[in-house]
Amino acid sequence: MSDGPLAGLRVLDAATLAAGPLIATWLGEHGADVIKIEQPDGGDPLRQWGAQKDGVGLMWKSVGRNKKSVTLNLRHETGRDLLRRLAREADVVVLNLRPSTLRKWRLDYPSLAAENPRLVMVHVTGYGAGGPKSDRPGFGTLGEAMSGFARLTGSPDGPPTLPSFMLADGVAGLTATYAVMMALYHRDVHGADGQLVDVNLIDPLARLLEQSVLTHDQLGSIPTRTGNRWDISAPRNVYLTKDGHWLAMSGSAPTIAKRALQAVGRPELTEDPRFAEAQQRLRHAPEIDAIMADWIVAHTLDDAMAVFEAAGVAAAPVYDAAQLLADPHMVARDVYPSVPDAQLGAMRVQAPVPRFSATQGGISHLGPALGEHNDEVYGELLGLDADRRRELSEQGVI
Repeated sequence: MSDGPLAGLRVLDAATLAAGPLIATWLGEHGADVIKIEQPDGGDPLRQWGAQKDGVGLMWKSVGRNKKSVTLNLRHETGRDLLRRLAREADVVVLNLRPSTLRKWRLDYPSLAAENPRLVMVHVTGYGAGGPKSDRPGFGTLGEAMSGFARLTGSPDGPPTLPSFMLADGVAGLTATYAVMMALYHRDVHGADGQLVDVNLIDPLARLLEQSVLTHDQLGSIPTRTGNRWDISAPRNVYLTKDGHWLAMSGSAPTIAKRALQAVGRPELTEDPRFAEAQQRLRHAPEIDAIMADWIVAHTLDDAMAVFEAAGVAAAPVYDAAQLLADPHMVARDVYPSVPDAQLGAMRVQAPVPRFSATQGGISHLGPALGEHNDEVYGELLGLDADRRRELSEQGVI
């Protein structure tokens, strides 16, 4: 894309798998020129990650949207030199190599900034810089474990539960994306140089789970798993309907909790001291759960939702992917547009979020073939002629 609010911003996505590449994906949705740098022998492992269709990675197609793919062997000194040359022409570079590897390969921030002081570099690692674990390899699973997420997720009598999606990577990527925008604002508005953004896979997710730390620090207790309940509101759970569907409900606001009790035919409980006040409701959450569960299981999903919607209760069906795609609200907002693709024909992917009134993001294409833009980037941006590009290819550099 070239007409978004980030038009003119050049981003080098030299990271692999999820957190780092997601940063570049989100910048690319809003106009940044993103160059995806991949190893020649297979590219980003994300290409082989998850569901495949005819050998094409579906997650890669989405995360690789709006990016130009070039191959570059960073294990080769000539390849690293080409990356340094590309970094001289960039505003942002995203890397997720170990700190010791960055230093050994002279791809660390001081080395790159010496040749391009305006460069903003994002370094994504498992643990972050400055501690004894900084050079250890890390993946989102470890962040989900160490942040406390897994400890709080699951049934009270079951094991800690890990998510079946890239939660820690996604939260880290979102955190780093707004950090990049702050670093660019500092550079461009305040006339400063670029800077290094250090983000790991534990801290951003742990920030969302801070209540458990606050509770331990101030009250000396360690929160435990509560299943689908949450000890700040009641009712709050998922409930089975008569026709075998699941319905989720939240009573976080006192007015909503009272409406829920009224909607299921128990208005007298809104005056009962056990249920009328928030802290008292929490102490009697199992009783509220039983009331809700008994009423909901006697109704179909459609009937229960009709009652709750009419009463202004915060409730929603628990969707699978097919139901999400078919939801009239999602369809009306075109949340999942179908994007043409040379390999897949077309694929529905989620549209950019958030939405803007004047500078809405967009999707120009899905993830490209490996090295599809070698000639464009190396020829036009770095000025390497066809003979030199062919030589580098024969040497395994690109």
